[in-house]
Amino acid sequence: MNIQGNNPIDGKDLYNKVQDLNKNQEPVKKDNVEKADIDQDKISLSGKAMEIRELKDLIEQLPDIRKDKVEQIKKAVDAGNYNIDSLKVAERILEEI
Repeated sequence: MNIQGNNPIDGKDLYNKVQDLNKNQEPVKKDNVEKADIDQDKISLSGKAMEIRELKDLIEQLPDIRKDKVEQIKKAVDAGNYNIDSLKVAERILEEI
């Protein structure tokens, strides 16, 4: 008994057949679409979105480190009068959890 046509598909052969079929077809053209219509796409932001963008820009301009606060703490540590309230530290840690 001889069975034919049950061979696995060769991916390369299948690809070539699809390419041959696509060569014979004409590209599909959409009606009523002109280049001028595509060039006129616009975007507009609401007043709230513009306000958010402005605030975001202002935040990005802020320094990452508050130098005045760092200097104040450095001076207190150097003078020996920088005290840490361990209860407040513990409360803040628990708030973050």
